[in-house]
Amino acid sequence: MSTRAETVEFLTDQLSALPTIRSRKMFGEYCLYCDDKPVAFVCDDELFVKPTDAGRGYLGDPDEAPAYPGSKLYFRVSGDRWEDREWLTALIDLTAAALPAPRPKKPRK
Repeated sequence: MSTRAETVEFLTDQLSALPTIRSRKMFGEYCLYCDDKPVAFVCDDELFVKPTDAGRGYLGDPDEAPAYPGSKLYFRVSGDRWEDREWLTALIDLTAAALPAPRPKKPRK
């Protein structure tokens, strides 16, 4: 099962307070970026946030699960938390701040 476009549209709308939030479709699923950093995946209409110490502190005791078969564990954020725009925005903002800047891309030859 792949993620519906409406799910990603809802999440990006909820996170619209972050000016650099964007999504990218990948293999039927989606990656959410903040400040050009991949901060979360949306797989099978579920949100999986990259694990960071800041995110763990914010969530307390997070539900950890693989985003897709064979992946490492991510913080799974249940759909009922998606409605709280401020809470969700704070989690993604903390996660983005804790992640390293993306590496510069090599120019194509």
